[in-house]
Amino acid sequence: MNYIKMYLIALLMFVLVDAVWLTVSRGLYQKEIGHLLSTSFKLLPAVIFYLLFLVGLVYFVINPAINSGDIKTLIFSALLFGLVTYATYDLTNLATMKDWPVKITIIDLIWGSSLSTIISLATYYIYNLFK
Repeated sequence: MNYIKMYLIALLMFVLVDAVWLTVSRGLYQKEIGHLLSTSFKLLPAVIFYLLFLVGLVYFVINPAINSGDIKTLIFSALLFGLVTYATYDLTNLATMKDWPVKITIIDLIWGSSLSTIISLATYYIYNLFK
């Protein structure tokens, strides 16, 4: 039951925070990689990514931090988790696509690390509020 509570809190945080980012950064992505973007959005792959990303974040970062009460480890683990997961996508694109911009890779790596940390901290504190 604890995993489900953590997961639902993290899901809510992810949707809220990433929605703001996607709204704010839309013009940037359109400018930098608009020529690579599909004309139609495919919801299912996005939902699968969100769900899997959060499984990993809860299992590898949030739950261990809640169990130990170690906020420093939570921050480090969240930063690293976000960096690795977003680097998988962006560095693969950088390696395989002829027009993938380094600028987008750098921005995405910073965003992935930040997003992961924001979600983890928010989940940690909200979960502990309602124990």
